[in-house]
Amino acid sequence: MADVLCSEQFGSGAARGCRAAPDGSLQWEGFPDSVSPDYLPYQLWDSVQAFASSLSGSLATHAVLLGIGVGDAKASVSAATATWLVKDSTGMLGRIVFAWWMGSKMDCNAKQWRLFADILNDIAMFLEIMAPILPFCFTVTVCISNLAKCLVGVAGGATRAALTMHQARRNNMADVSAKDGSQETLVNLAGLLVSLLMLPLVSDSPSLSLGCFFFLTALHIYANYRAVRALVIETLNEQRLWLVLRHFLQRGEVLGPTSANRMEPLWTGFWSSVSLSLGAPLHCVTSSVSELQHLVEGHQEPYLLHWDQSRNQVQVVLSPMAGPEAVLRAATHGLVLGALRGDGPLPEELEELRNQVRAGPEKESWVVVRETHQVLDKLFPKFLKGLQDAGWSTEKHQLEVDEWRATWLLCPEKKVL
Repeated sequence: MADVLCSEQFGSGAARGCRAAPDGSLQWEGFPDSVSPDYLPYQLWDSVQAFASSLSGSLATHAVLLGIGVGDAKASVSAATATWLVKDSTGMLGRIVFAWWMGSKMDCNAKQWRLFADILNDIAMFLEIMAPILPFCFTVTVCISNLAKCLVGVAGGATRAALTMHQARRNNMADVSAKDGSQETLVNLAGLLVSLLMLPLVSDSPSLSLGCFFFLTALHIYANYRAVRALVIETLNEQRLWLVLRHFLQRGEVLGPTSANRMEPLWTGFWSSVSLSLGAPLHCVTSSVSELQHLVEGHQEPYLLHWDQSRNQVQVVLSPMAGPEAVLRAATHGLVLGALRGDGPLPEELEELRNQVRAGPEKESWVVVRETHQVLDKLFPKFLKGLQDAGWSTEKHQLEVDEWRATWLLCPEKKVL
């Protein structure tokens, strides 16, 4: 760690030090230098959405308690308890299954999962508000609602951790997380106080209560969208890599993190045309010695790549020696193959390959893969340098990579990117 050049303090407060940044500027400890530049706009919109969600939650809780029978002398305590236990157990099982099924994907697409969680939370609260109106299926409705809320808890907690890692810039993840929790508590407290004033005014009018809910839901979704859109993540996932690579292939320039994050879609339809699988098992890629030889020959990279042209599917087998930059090259290689099946301008050498692929009869996939290896030997170093110059972090990535690793004859023993 660089030596402290100077320090300052205000009154009797703690002193903060200052170090030299790589670009020659002074780098002070503490806010705002201890967090990413997108921290403040994100937290402002996050506070708005948390406040709206707190008010909506109060309306939903009021509806659930009303449906269970609170305030009704004829209601059965045992029936209400059974309903509550079934609701909670359904949510617990859903939480376990969802965490096992989707947990590894949330780091890669934290923004999309964060937005998904908040929209699902609104759907869950809408079901709770509608449950008393449908007494014949009240238990089923609140069980589905609680299941959705438990999925929200998993997705929201996982993405919150991923975003905290992004925003903490001085090895201060615990500090950023604690302050984020305190801020959310304060917002929820304000929401609770407002709810105490709001509920008596709307509780006797279902239409007014529903109108308030729809208004708060619209505000909640809008604030969430603005919060997520404010994030500028400097690590590459598949969507951001595809956006940057496509721009590079078409114009020879590398988009910076700000531009790429602004262009990154947050809804459906944000995938590239190719289906990319990183860390695929070797036994699923090849079944004969000749196929293995075709995959290995012609390059010295610590990965093997199989391209199914008919389905535009790329499977990448990784060596144990494949580091982050090797994985980044493998993903780039797969996306380049996908670009051969798509539209848009390409560099001259790739345009020739595209014409050969389209001309038919279908050219052997392994031949195309081998030729794109040769193209990438020239293209990827320029692309990698452009990424680093533009401000992207290439020492780590957020690409979805499975745990399978393999070794093979002619596997490079010294080349580790």
